[in-house]
Amino acid sequence: VHNIIHIKLKHTLCSECVSVKLCVLFECVCLCVSRVELDPHVRDCVQSYTQPWLVVSRRSIHRLHSFPRTDANRVLQRQTFESDVEPDKQEQEKSPSLPALCDDTTRTTLTCSDFNLRALQPDHRVESLLRFSSPEELDRFNLEARNSNRYGELFGLYPPIDEVQPSIRPIPDCPKEHFGQRILVRCQTIKFEIEIEPLFATMALYDLKEKKKISENVHFDMNSDQMKGFLRSHTPHTDPSTLARSAIFSISYPSPDIYLVIRVWLSNGYRIISCVCWQEGERLSDEDLFKFLADIKRSSGQRRVKIIPGFLRLEVSPVPETVPGCLCPELIPVKPVSEKNPRAVKEVLEFPSSEVYVPHNIYQNLLYVYPLRLNLTNRLTSARNITVKIQFMSGEDPSCAMPVIFGKSSGPEFLKEVYTPVTYHNRSPDFYDEIKIHLPARLTEKHHLLFTFYHISCQQKQNQTGSLETLIGYSWLPLLNNDRLQTGQQCLPIVLDKLPVNYSLHSPEVPPVKWLENHKGLFNLELQAVSSVQTQDSHLERFCTLCHALEGKTIFPIRVGDEKISENMFEHELKLSIISLSSSGLEPLVLFLHQVLDKLFRLIMQPMVIAGQTANLAQIAFESVVSVVNSLHNSQELAKDHQGRNCLLATYLYFVFRLPDTQHEIHTSGLCSPGTGGLMAHPESRYSTLTRATATTVGFMLLQSRIRSSSNPDIPAPQSPEDAEVNNILGKLISGMNEYTNAISYLHFSRCLLFHEELALQMVVSTGVCRENVYKYAWFFFELLVKSMSQHVSQLDKKAVSRRNRFSDRFKDDITTICVFICLQELEQAEKVNISLAFFLYDLMSLMDRGLVFQLVKNYCNQMAAKSVSMSTLISMRLEFLRVLCSHEHYLNLSLFFSSPASAPASPSPSTSSQTSSLCSFQDHKIAAMFDLSQDFKQRHYLTGLLLTELSTALDMESEGLVTFNVLQQKAINATYSLLCAHDLDQRCSRPEVKAKIAALYLPLVGIIIDSINYLDFTGTALHKSRKSGGPEEDPDSITPINQSVAMAIAGNPFNTLARNALVSMTGKTSNMLTAETSRNLLMCFLWIIKNADQNLIQRWTVDVPSSQLSRLLELLAICISCFEYRVKTHQRLLDKSQQAKARLEEALLGGIGARGEMMKRVGGNDRTLGQRENLRWRKDLTQWRQTNDRQDKSKAELDQEAIISGNLATETNLIVLDLLEMIVQAVPLADCKDNVVGGVLKVLLHSLTCNQSTTFLSHCFSTLRALIVKFGDLLFEEEAEQCADLCQKVLHYCSSCVDGNRSQACATLYLIMRYSYSSASNFSRVKMQVTMSLASLVGKSSDIHEEYLRRSFRTILAYAEEDTEMQSTQLPSQVDELLRNLNSILSDTVKMKEFQKDPEMLMDLMYRIAKGYQTSPDLRLTWLQNMAEKHNSRKCFTESAMCLVHAAALVAEYLSMLEDHKYLPVGSVTFQVSYYHDKDGVCSGRYFTESGLVGLLEQAAELFSNGGLYEAVNEVYKVIVPILEAHRDFRKLASTHDKLQRAFENIIQKGHKRMFGTYFRVGFYGCKFGDLDEQEFIYKEPGITHLPEISHRLENFYSQCFGDGVLEMIKDSTPVDRKKLNPSKAYIQITFVEPYFDDYEMKDRLTNFEKNFNLRRFMYTTPFTKSGRPRGELNEQYKRKTILTTMHAFPYIKTRINVIQKEEFDLTPIEVAIEDMQKKTRELAEATHREKPDAVMLQMVLQGSVTATVNQGPLEVAQVFLNEIPADPKLFRHHNKLRLCFKEFILRCGQAVEKNKLLITPDQKEYQQEMKKNYNKLRENLRPMLERKIPELYKPIIKPRIENRDSFKRQSLRRTQDENS
Repeated sequence: VHNIIHIKLKHTLCSECVSVKLCVLFECVCLCVSRVELDPHVRDCVQSYTQPWLVVSRRSIHRLHSFPRTDANRVLQRQTFESDVEPDKQEQEKSPSLPALCDDTTRTTLTCSDFNLRALQPDHRVESLLRFSSPEELDRFNLEARNSNRYGELFGLYPPIDEVQPSIRPIPDCPKEHFGQRILVRCQTIKFEIEIEPLFATMALYDLKEKKKISENVHFDMNSDQMKGFLRSHTPHTDPSTLARSAIFSISYPSPDIYLVIRVWLSNGYRIISCVCWQEGERLSDEDLFKFLADIKRSSGQRRVKIIPGFLRLEVSPVPETVPGCLCPELIPVKPVSEKNPRAVKEVLEFPSSEVYVPHNIYQNLLYVYPLRLNLTNRLTSARNITVKIQFMSGEDPSCAMPVIFGKSSGPEFLKEVYTPVTYHNRSPDFYDEIKIHLPARLTEKHHLLFTFYHISCQQKQNQTGSLETLIGYSWLPLLNNDRLQTGQQCLPIVLDKLPVNYSLHSPEVPPVKWLENHKGLFNLELQAVSSVQTQDSHLERFCTLCHALEGKTIFPIRVGDEKISENMFEHELKLSIISLSSSGLEPLVLFLHQVLDKLFRLIMQPMVIAGQTANLAQIAFESVVSVVNSLHNSQELAKDHQGRNCLLATYLYFVFRLPDTQHEIHTSGLCSPGTGGLMAHPESRYSTLTRATATTVGFMLLQSRIRSSSNPDIPAPQSPEDAEVNNILGKLISGMNEYTNAISYLHFSRCLLFHEELALQMVVSTGVCRENVYKYAWFFFELLVKSMSQHVSQLDKKAVSRRNRFSDRFKDDITTICVFICLQELEQAEKVNISLAFFLYDLMSLMDRGLVFQLVKNYCNQMAAKSVSMSTLISMRLEFLRVLCSHEHYLNLSLFFSSPASAPASPSPSTSSQTSSLCSFQDHKIAAMFDLSQDFKQRHYLTGLLLTELSTALDMESEGLVTFNVLQQKAINATYSLLCAHDLDQRCSRPEVKAKIAALYLPLVGIIIDSINYLDFTGTALHKSRKSGGPEEDPDSITPINQSVAMAIAGNPFNTLARNALVSMTGKTSNMLTAETSRNLLMCFLWIIKNADQNLIQRWTVDVPSSQLSRLLELLAICISCFEYRVKTHQRLLDKSQQAKARLEEALLGGIGARGEMMKRVGGNDRTLGQRENLRWRKDLTQWRQTNDRQDKSKAELDQEAIISGNLATETNLIVLDLLEMIVQAVPLADCKDNVVGGVLKVLLHSLTCNQSTTFLSHCFSTLRALIVKFGDLLFEEEAEQCADLCQKVLHYCSSCVDGNRSQACATLYLIMRYSYSSASNFSRVKMQVTMSLASLVGKSSDIHEEYLRRSFRTILAYAEEDTEMQSTQLPSQVDELLRNLNSILSDTVKMKEFQKDPEMLMDLMYRIAKGYQTSPDLRLTWLQNMAEKHNSRKCFTESAMCLVHAAALVAEYLSMLEDHKYLPVGSVTFQVSYYHDKDGVCSGRYFTESGLVGLLEQAAELFSNGGLYEAVNEVYKVIVPILEAHRDFRKLASTHDKLQRAFENIIQKGHKRMFGTYFRVGFYGCKFGDLDEQEFIYKEPGITHLPEISHRLENFYSQCFGDGVLEMIKDSTPVDRKKLNPSKAYIQITFVEPYFDDYEMKDRLTNFEKNFNLRRFMYTTPFTKSGRPRGELNEQYKRKTILTTMHAFPYIKTRINVIQKEEFDLTPIEVAIEDMQKKTRELAEATHREKPDAVMLQMVLQGSVTATVNQGPLEVAQVFLNEIPADPKLFRHHNKLRLCFKEFILRCGQAVEKNKLLITPDQKEYQQEMKKNYNKLRENLRPMLERKIPELYKPIIKPRIENRDSFKRQSLRRTQDENS
């Protein structure tokens, strides 16, 4: 059967409920029903709560959305990745050995070997390396190996899309009892210091904020058996339920203002007298309690209160999933029922603080009575100790007291009467009791509450016998008032006489009896009902009463509330009650939503005859349904799902709704009133069927077949023919529906209507606001139609009734009209109902004729295309629509035409069109056409063609905004992805031949993806291409961007064409780029098609496809490899989470705090970028692929499982790419351009080797590479020189792998390269050179090279050469042996760098020495200069990196000058002021040593200079580039160059004096432990703001690790080191801050800040000393020694430390020291005063340090020491005079500064300015005598000739300057 209706019981679907009540409650109700005839409304409620739910489901729908990901993933094998494998312990990093640099540096690197390879054991060799007789046999072997152990479902390995899928209609929550947050409270102990009498307690929750009690009382006690013995005479028996000491509270609205209040009744506060408890006079009312709680909250518990010594121990915990022995509030056991009978746990009924909008689902009928106050103050008698007896009566006889009052603790479960406590000597007592009553299911007018008032005597008087109770009077309260339950506050009078007869039938005000205080209300109480059968809403009660009046024997007039309704007014009142439903309160409407809707649907279906007239209720009932639906959707309090459906309505439709059943309430016998015809249902309203004599029963009380329409209920003959007028009206009805009137009941139809037909008709003929709301909330009516249609179809005989005849033509016309109306809506409304219409048609595919549904789809597409809306909106709507339709479980049957019927999954109920459609196979068409989205394809595969058309349009459309465009593309791709994912994981499509046919259906998608390659975003993976496996991920922001032309020329990576900026430059559509995640989803679709499609078909297509298309296909494959690259195990990263958190915390604490922050970031190590990089986990938009959920809450096993899945995904996707590459290679002989194809395939293969790959894939990849070498070796080695170099480098990298399998495969491949290149001498020479360069580059750039593994690989290759019998007669073995010895010697040199990874300066020295060792090999020297540049760049040393590239450019320029002389080229290395020698025998590969390579190097250097802030150097570099570009007429590049120059000059202007170029330190090493470094001094260049403690801490940390603790000592001063005083067993380091030093003549040329920080070779530091040996002394004895150091090379250089080759020293006398100090102060004052943009704060700081009183002793004391007296020594005259002139200039600058400050101060700084002026004047007056005193000997008459000479000197100086300038 195609559609199956499952009847599921309520209790089986309540798995999410915290507890499910036993059916005991319902059995009690049923017993009640059997004994007493219930009210119709109560009966309906009971039926609603007990009947099973009706759920419609389809057989195959679960397969489409329930993907077996978990089970499939359990059988996965772990893939081995090198990044997950730990190397051997002997390979761990060794401690640096500093004497290593003392090795002999004179040996020749390329001819010497210090390690015997033959002593090593070779690895396992690949057995099948040379055994194949033909390439075809090799291909077959590789194919069989690749196809073994492959994973079938590709999408099972891919993380699901993190989105709310619109194609999946959410299943609403099952109807269940409402619970808030639940807590379990267990009372363990209540104890007081004095225990005399029993203790009793109650618990309840109070909401202080809402001032409301939010739970019922829970009674419990902790009394011992001894204490309970005191009460045993008053307790007839004890039920187990009353012994509970634990309670479960529910809180719907949690709040910090909710308090658990426990009231304890102390035993000395009560006396037991005739079962009545005494109550003390002052008890806490609820109002007082809230005040008390508020005081406690305000005073935080510090409020002093009266305390009774004792303690209470509670255990509060969340409620577990199952609670044995739990009782619901009605004391009915809750599943699971405990077999051991533990102490019961009570569920506490909640009184929510706000409304709870959940429909009633269980029977509940409780009444809470709260006695409040009794006022007898005016009574003359002595009634002072008063109690009230409360009874629930079913009649007036005392025996009619019902045992429905819930008992308290340690007593009976139910009582017939309860007493209120007595307040001693109080005539107006207050009561605080809560009496809980279980209301009967059927309430009558006789049910009432009886209150009896007594006076209790404290003691029996003498001669008094009998009871201590004295009757005062009575009062009563009828529960029903006009058939409505009475609730709320009441004030009752008290009757003194005996109760009159039939008193319960009247209110207490009516009977003529003797009343206390003249019938005044004296007793206040409050009633609160918690009932799921009492509506407590006037509108609902009126509606229900009138509806039930239609059902049975009703005598008119009927009473509704206070009114009496006659028969003539009944229809009018009924319609008014239906209309007024929308006026009822939202909470009662929601609580009784299911019953209201059921009744309205019955009214829509059932025609009524009232007083002999037909009542037309269908229209008004339908409008009321629409009004209710509108009210629920408009409410802000009610939840909606992600599709905008009201959750309450969705739940009703899914679980509750069933076709209206009118059998039990329709009575055809007359409902008569005296003298009238009465009310009756139409006599012909019985169920009948058109096709069968009997109907099928589904569930219980389901609709049997059809009933007539209530819109035309007065048609007596069902077979009467239609007349012309009816046809005319019906035609108008279907076509326009604009002339609808209320006279629809007079239309005559030839047959009766079913519910779905009546509903569709009402939707069509609705008008006005009703119609707007019908289509606004169309989802509700669509799902209502579908469920009613499903119930109808379930009764049909599927074999006798075809799909086309299931529904009437008129109904089909109505459905068509409804769909047309939906499409004609305004855009905003059409968007809202778009998904609803899609799901409606989706459901109709399972119920109706599919030809009709496809016609509706076609109409929809045509009408939507005709709308004048934006293309993006149109595509978005159609995509959502099609995604829903394509998710149908029989979508494949509707879209795919299988080549043979046996291969097609059987359709449960195939449509006529699918049965008679013609078969199609791809052999009948041209292969290439199958990959195009042609018109023929769209006709053959309708839904698929529509979807792929929308996808193609979305990818190709012009952007209407980046966000809109990305969302649209994501939506289109996700729709296709979800569809293929469903096919892949559908068990019906698991056979390979079926998947092949499905893949053929989506072949046009391959062409679409290839055409969209420019939009794919794979930057998240391209950044990691150069990263070796296992290396850390780098922040893309830390990678210097390289110009594309530069990269093309020098980077040596053949995949620069795959970089995103290259694609952008080609297409110019950066705004249309897909997001990384969307790109991956699209590529998954591509790979799935390639994996499952017919392999012969794919291969034939690759032959026919144009070469340009094939190139794009290869490019796409490379992108696939990058996108699905495996990442390191995620749980390993999580284990370092604490370290990452610490780093983030440091960054947050140190961020933005200037130099100190920079220093702290570098303290931890030598990496200059530490703390500056940002981990990718904090940049989710750049991560490889987003996880489906947060990993931090997962166990290690779960994370390990995810790593296994991720590894298998990476392996499978790469194997799919490899399969396609093999197909392309095998089709090469048929291709036109063989070399281009082979080169392109090799590029993709090499690119795959740069990514992190599994051992499984690598074994197959190397096999393919070897097959490529065997078949096209001559082509590769002759024409593809660059790819030959890349091939050697990639293979050599895996020769150092720590995984044996990877290493074995790489060795076999490398030997095969050597063997097949040996046929040509030039080729073998090239291979040897490339391998040598690759090794140098590899060990220079990679930090994870394991030399032991590399040497073992060399030994393995040597073993291949020795064991190759065919080549023993040739020179190959000896050539291989020589090559491997050379490689081993290079390795011996370069691996030493690993020892200095943590000492960047030593590492650079070693790399520099290795680079100089390649004097005769320009290629290798250039490689090592590039390695040095990359190392510098990674440490943010951009200037040094640029210098390395400048040196590399000089090397290239020297080579080019040797080839030919061009004026536009630089004159060799002379232009760069670098000396290089070229050996004539040196090999210079064309990749680097070209003019474009030179330009590329220089452009990259210029960019690095710019990053380093040396913008002036950028200009110098471009001076060399511009002539070359001009000679080549490259005006585009010239324009770009001048643009960069402009930016550089603008940066100079803007950042001129703000740049920090570097800080320099002198570092001296002392001690024999340093080896060659002993007594060596270096100048270290550090970043701009680096303090002495930073570099000191860094070096101390590193060398302490080298030598161990206690060996290294830091010399704290800068005095000369005496070796004799040093400990020989220790190492010493002395660090001194130095500044660049220039002679006076140099300063004339170094005017700018850049010139003072570039080309630096001389540095100076000062050492203070005194003659006595102390470093510091008085002013007159303070000397200073200046030390000038000269370095071997000028800074900046290709290293950050340079040797000191010369040292000069000279001393300054005390007065010279003073002169220097005063000159410095004067310069500071002048700079602060004459700044272009005055800085008041800086000026005041300098000025305050010069003239303020607190520091006046500084300059003033200097003057008093040196200027107070004329020195006796004539040699000091000039110094004395110079100091005096310095002070004159100083005091002048101070005056200027004071005046300048006057202009800058704010009004509130006037006093500060006056004080500053005063201090300045005081300083000037103190200095005046000393400044005016001159030395006579210096002012003699010979001064005139000296002035002339001075003028002459000036003139000469000027002329000389002009000559120099000329």
